Amino acid sequence: MKIYIDLLLFLNFAFDFILLMTTSLILKRNTKLLRIFIGALIGSITIIVLFIPFTTLSLFIVKIFLSIIIIISTFGFKDIRYTLNNLFYFYITSILLGGFMYYLNVEFSYKNIGMVFYHKGIGTNYLFILVVSPIILLLYLKAMKKYKQDNTLNYKVDVYIRNKVIKLNGFMDTGNTLIDPYSNKKIIIVYKKRLENIVNDSNYFLVPIESVNNRYLLKCIKVDKVYIEGLGIRKDVVIGISNDKIKRNGIDCILNYLLLEG
Repeated sequence: MKIYIDLLLFLNFAFDFILLMTTSLILKRNTKLLRIFIGALIGSITIIVLFIPFTTLSLFIVKIFLSIIIIISTFGFKDIRYTLNNLFYFYITSILLGGFMYYLNVEFSYKNIGMVFYHKGIGTNYLFILVVSPIILLLYLKAMKKYKQDNTLNYKVDVYIRNKVIKLNGFMDTGNTLIDPYSNKKIIIVYKKRLENIVNDSNYFLVPIESVNNRYLLKCIKVDKVYIEGLGIRKDVVIGISNDKIKRNGIDCILNYLLLEG
């Protein structure tokens, strides 16, 4: 079997560069391209250890040690937690990319009849891998960013109404700064389906709301208190009833952004 060392080094360099760049973007390290280049270069050279007859355990330890060297060379060393965090995301990103590349190779290189698989002689070529890898990691990066943003603004909410507790999933919306002008309490918007069998029409009171293009009366109800995980108990709130389902997956209520001030 022929092994082209120059091609192997180049591919390893390209993959390490992409992985380190993605890690830097995920963690917002603002690392200079030169340092990423140096880290990838060190990573490409360390491929040589694969040709040394280590035991499985020894090879695993050596790989971990070399990964730490790559991470420190790229991101520097501030403390152990900082380095381990960089190392963790570097491995997660490489596992994601490696798993996806393996899946593509199986899809293109193997054919199956039932549960029997056989090689059909078509593999994913190197150019294809290098083109697809950045696309995969870009999609992963965007998904991670959206996940972080969504979960940073998501809260578990307990609404206490007359000895009853309604458990909701809340979203802190910067656009919701509604205030009841009569009581000066902040308004939390809740989808009406989540309040069925809790309140009836006689419990409502109307609050005048003025938006950019509309004026209307919002049905609201008084509550004993609201507990927001991470923010604590709030008593200076009322619940506004929304007839429209909230257009965020798994969210039952829109929290008032002014609650962060308390």
